[in-house]
Amino acid sequence: MNDIDKLSGLKVGFAVCGSFCTFAKAFEVLEDLVSFGCEVTPIMSYNAYSTDTRFGTAQQHAARLYEITGKTVLHDIAATEPIGPKKMFDVLVVAPCTGNTLAKLALGIVDSPVCMAVKSHLRNQRPVVIAASTNDALSGAAKNIGTLRNYKNFYFVPLLQDDCLGKPFSLVADFKKIPQTILEALDGRQIQPVYEIKP
Repeated sequence: MNDIDKLSGLKVGFAVCGSFCTFAKAFEVLEDLVSFGCEVTPIMSYNAYSTDTRFGTAQQHAARLYEITGKTVLHDIAATEPIGPKKMFDVLVVAPCTGNTLAKLALGIVDSPVCMAVKSHLRNQRPVVIAASTNDALSGAAKNIGTLRNYKNFYFVPLLQDDCLGKPFSLVADFKKIPQTILEALDGRQIQPVYEIKP
């Protein structure tokens, strides 16, 4: 059996935070997960769900998530709180995960739909896959990445320096490796290497 075949039938939560420049990459992976047979439920942070940017309007992004998954976007705390009690997901992916959300997760702050989704999902000791995207990953957010890497059930998608000269502290997940990261996480392993050099 091909490893990707193991994704078929998997119940996946796919949470999107406000790193708008990476939405296109995240949505491509979401399409892949659906094509692999995953049952995917989309989740959006308050900012992702309500902010219009040069990368598209909030309405367009929510509509695109619905188009890909066939499911209404969960976008408030009340909607994401039942995730754990109902055991809705086998794995929860946060892609993209901003520096702001990294900080909240590291500190146990639950004031957004995505943070509540993670908290609720973790009650079942099931994996959370983080695809970080933040301009301060190698500065202010570094301690939060380190903290989460030491927490049980958190797994990181491999990270790349996306512009080492223009943005020397920035890291962005290699979104194409989300499926492989999920497979490793389901077996309790962190995919390696975590930090990659962009060719």
